[in-house]
Amino acid sequence: TSFALPSPSKQYTVTMARLTILLVALVAAMATAFAPVPLSRTVSTTALNGQTRVEVKIGEGEPIESALRRFKREVNKSGHLMDLRHKRYFENSQDRKKRKIVQARIRKRLERMNARRMRQRRS
Repeated sequence: TSFALPSPSKQYTVTMARLTILLVALVAAMATAFAPVPLSRTVSTTALNGQTRVEVKIGEGEPIESALRRFKREVNKSGHLMDLRHKRYFENSQDRKKRKIVQARIRKRLERMNARRMRQRRS
């Protein structure tokens, strides 16, 4: 049995065909990778346990920077980042109780200050 090798011109044609197909596939992949993604009109997050949900509606023509700023403000107001910060390290029950007492003291002081401001505005 004799085995005949294909001529060099056929190998060149097959190689060029494969190279062309590879180049077309690469261009198609790059076109889809850099295509603009349609922007959803809400920015939201959910905590791991599903209890905390922060959602910001983006107005028509509103810049994304202002929506992101409002989103960050809502996340800070929700307080679950503070919980995550406290859960970063172990906190025993005595330390947690002390922290809660200090937080309550600060909260009460702010409530008193706001109540005093409201009374001054009325008079």
